[in-house]
Amino acid sequence: MPEAKGLSAFSIFVGIRDIALENKKIIKLFKLTAELLELHDENPFKVRSYTNAVGVLELVEAPLAGMSQRELESMQGVGKGIASKIIEINTTGSFEELDQMLAATPPGVVEMLRIKGIGPKKVRNLWQELGAETVEELLEACEQDKVSKLKGFGAKTQENIKQALLFTQENRGKLLYAEAEAGAEELLQRLKEAFPDTQVELVGQVRRRLEIVEELQFILATDTPVSVQQELNMLEELRRDEKASGPFAWRGYHTVSDLRTEIKLVPTEHFANEVLLHSAAPEHLAQYFTSSTNLLTVLREQSYTSEADIYKSAGMAYIEPELREGTNELTLALENKLPKLLEMSDLKGVLHNHSTYSDGAHTLEQMATYCRDMGYQYLGISDHSKTASYAGGLREGDVLRQQKEIDELNKKLAPFKIFKGIESDILGDGSLDYDADILQTFDFIVASVHSSLNMDEKKATTRLITAIENPYTTMLGHPTGRLLLRREGYPINHRMVIDACAANNVIIEINSNPWRLDLDWRWVQYALEKGVMLSINPDAHHTSGYNDMKYGVLIGRKGGLTKEMTFNAKPVEEVEKYFRSRKENIK
Repeated sequence: MPEAKGLSAFSIFVGIRDIALENKKIIKLFKLTAELLELHDENPFKVRSYTNAVGVLELVEAPLAGMSQRELESMQGVGKGIASKIIEINTTGSFEELDQMLAATPPGVVEMLRIKGIGPKKVRNLWQELGAETVEELLEACEQDKVSKLKGFGAKTQENIKQALLFTQENRGKLLYAEAEAGAEELLQRLKEAFPDTQVELVGQVRRRLEIVEELQFILATDTPVSVQQELNMLEELRRDEKASGPFAWRGYHTVSDLRTEIKLVPTEHFANEVLLHSAAPEHLAQYFTSSTNLLTVLREQSYTSEADIYKSAGMAYIEPELREGTNELTLALENKLPKLLEMSDLKGVLHNHSTYSDGAHTLEQMATYCRDMGYQYLGISDHSKTASYAGGLREGDVLRQQKEIDELNKKLAPFKIFKGIESDILGDGSLDYDADILQTFDFIVASVHSSLNMDEKKATTRLITAIENPYTTMLGHPTGRLLLRREGYPINHRMVIDACAANNVIIEINSNPWRLDLDWRWVQYALEKGVMLSINPDAHHTSGYNDMKYGVLIGRKGGLTKEMTFNAKPVEEVEKYFRSRKENIK
């Protein structure tokens, strides 16, 4: 293998040396190893051993961290070699073979493996035939039309690679909210431990629940900023940027997440003012609610003891940080008409989930019992439909076989209820991919686009509206198909799509997967105004995916979503009645 200055597993997977390693981080390391072995054209059987291990470990519920060699080997599909590597990961954060592969691979080539649409074999060609060792060199090769001339590529692939690289460059130094939240909360706790008698608050993008986070921000009350700066410099979780820092602002990076970090040092009497100032969008602060007054003028008038006091002084109700975006929240607060926002505890069931019938990690019964044991009343199973052959989509016979199992499980698990659903692919012309005789067998249908994503706004909007107008469509899944920080969604006219859902009594999901969070929170308010119900759906392919519901709730709250307008906040009896009534009205 070629020599190269490589990355460490630590630098690729943030926080991997934490003693409480999550299973998914171990799985990621094995996936990376399989990709690197294929990249270096190693023995296919060795590659397969890692991919097989990934498949086995994705089914494991118990934490792998802390398991003994013997316990690991006792698991079906885990041999001595894989078990020893898990032990090594739990001990050191990596394992020898992966470290060797990373040392032999330029960091830029490892980064190329993350480009959607090209696998290790194509990356190998780009590296070896073009000599591209960084994503910048690969982008230059695309711009010089060199990639299209390689065997197996072509102009279309070259353009896709170029757009993916530009998108990646634009999003460097950013994290999903779900990735940033844990690190931000841990750092907040660390600051409270370091300064036990001091007021400290997490503010900024994390407190506002933005779906993408570029910076961690904190407000720390102190009358001795010099000594606080010295103590901050000693924390191993922080790396100071000397040029960017000032006497009243520590700036640098969070060493765990590598996010830019700012800690503002303010006098104790100004603490509440500064917290509000940094926990709201500029539009929220600058919006005038009288002819001469906005929140900025209120903040300049005096020092307050709490954020609630600031809003009270302005003559309005307290506004939650996630609502402070400068839309209509100030008007509602002045009229004391702010919505009572949705809570996780309001949710009664979990819709849009996958099982081993398609590309899920767990059986139908495992998905159901886990959902029941979490305290939910019902599960909506919606495996992939037949067009999604890449995901094990269900043929007609599979649909009937699954529905028979659902009938049996409903008897066994009552009063818990499994609803018969499908995630039906929206085809290029907007039709669903089953005939009516199959569509009518489902309790509900989530209609989603998974293919031919390269559309202009007119085509994408028409495609969605055609599917929405299909009488069998119950719910619109991930409306734009976006993958945050990975892939832009196809452009749609949100107003037209939401209007169509209102006209056809179609629910819109907020896909809670942290990579999607689609419907975007910026369109929640318009959907509510049009009377369109929303459903907090995890799109779970694993029992652990149910936990993503939290992020859907946060995004819904940010758009002003209430319990009353959340479909899966309905109890099982109401959901069953709704599905039955809707089917009866199909002509």
